[in-house]
Amino acid sequence: MSILKSPLCLAASAVGTIFVAFGVNAVLRPDNALTFFEFEPPAAATDKNMVDSLMAVYGVRDIFMGLAIYAAAFVGTRRSLGWTLLAASAVASADGFVCWTHGQGEWNHWGYAPMVAVLGGLLLGLSDKA
Repeated sequence: MSILKSPLCLAASAVGTIFVAFGVNAVLRPDNALTFFEFEPPAAATDKNMVDSLMAVYGVRDIFMGLAIYAAAFVGTRRSLGWTLLAASAVASADGFVCWTHGQGEWNHWGYAPMVAVLGGLLLGLSDKA
């Protein structure tokens, strides 16, 4: 079976789509994207402009991760897709850690990071028998 038709590739493509959707949301609707971190938009206009700019950076990062997952899924190998998903899981874990240091919102990230990591591990063959 081609990797393109495998259930693992389809699941990885769904993960890529989620990252792209989060990224587009952050670029177009920064106040809404802050809710995934459980942060409130700042009241001061200059602070809001800075946060909106940082949310755009965050959004572009998420779009890039989604596109990297698509690239690995459609023109890469199982191993490249697996490693890309493990890296995406690490990013989600880091986002959760940042939220944790602020006392809230970490599980909005830590909740899906293990699922992405397991999918990456399966693609790397970590569950295969030697």
